[in-house]
Parts: sequence; C-alpha cells; structure tokens
Amino acid sequence: MLKRCISAEWMKLRHSRIWMILVILPVISVLVGSANFSVNRDILTKEWYSLWSQVGLFYGEFFLPVLIAVLCAYMWRLEHLNKNWNMIMTAPVSVPCIFLAKLTIAALLLLFIQTFLFILYLIGGKLAGLTSGLPGELTGWFFRGWMASLTIASFQLALSMRIKSFAAPVGIGLCAAFAGLGMYVAGLGMFFPHSLLTIGMGVLSQTGLSHWENIL
Repeated sequence: MLKRCISAEWMKLRHSRIWMILVILPVISVLVGSANFSVNRDILTKEWYSLWSQVGLFYGEFFLPVLIAVLCAYMWRLEHLNKNWNMIMTAPVSVPCIFLAKLTIAALLLLFIQTFLFILYLIGGKLAGLTSGLPGELTGWFFRGWMASLTIASFQLALSMRIKSFAAPVGIGLCAAFAGLGMYVAGLGMFFPHSLLTIGMGVLSQTGLSHWENIL
C-alpha cells in the first residue's frame, strides 16, 4: 500500500509547477552568495570556505526552509480541495501511510535539491577562479543538511496536513527559520529543527562538530 501511495504522490508532482521553485531557489542562492563573495573578496580570503559561508547563509537560513514549507504545503493542497479529505477517509488507506508517502517523496526531492545546490556551488567556485582544494567537510555538509531538512519537512507536512490554508504553514515556516537563527545564537541550536540545518550545513561556522553533536 505504501508503494502505491508513493507512486500516487509522484504522479501528482511530476507535471506540476513546483519544479520551477525547486530549481530557481538554489540558483538564486548561489548567484546571490557568489556575488556577495566576489564583492567582498578582500575580506573573504578562505576561498571555498568563504564562498560556502555566503552561499550557505542565503540557502540554509532563508531559501531552503521556505522551499521546504512551500513544497510541503503544495503536497497537501489537493487533499484540502473540494472536500477530498472525505474521499480519502473512505479509501482503504491510512492517513499515516499517506503522510509517510509524502515524506518519502519530499526526502527524494530534497536530496535532488541538495545535489543540485552543491553542483552549482562547485560551478560558482570555478567561475570565481578558486584554485585551492575543496573543503573536506563538503560531504558532511551535504548529508547533515539533508538529514536536517527531513526534520523540517516532517514538521511542515504535519502543519500543512492540519491547516487548510496554503499560506499559513509557509508563513509559520518562515518565522521558524528566524526562530532557528535565534536558537542557534543562544546556543540552543541542537534542540530546534531549523537550527539543526544551520549547524549541519556549517552555514555560520565551518568548524567540525563535536562527537556528541554528530551523534545527535
């Protein structure tokens, strides 16, 4: 049953316009971050690390949380239209199964987005003329960022399932992004999903995580 639900979710998204947002926001993140890096090249002297600090700042703190919120709200949009929930409740499929199917699709799409972002990051670095070796933490940023994005996706899917409005969960997601930044600054980042994204992707600090932070 779960496999059928996943297939149904994929069919709904395959020809939708959500793909435009999934592609455009990472591109904007890299363009803005690379431009900021180029303008402040005299100050940002650590090449790939400095470029990541700029790209990751816009991507991890603002664009990715909003992208996840929009994606999750869109995935529940059809269920909230025309009283489709009533039809779903009479179907031989459980709500947890539908939720898990949506989370699975969201995880795959976020994996695509992460991969696309890192490809753009590499291209941006080459165009900027960076000649040093790539950061050894790159794989860790990729994987931990993806894992953190899944926690945010779970939160946003739960919100969008309960709230019929498309805009409300997106607005809450945006507020949560700023709250996550505040939690990070307060040293409580390990206890808030959006802060985990900041920590995992090395957005504000490229230093390695401690042993216990990696376990968490």
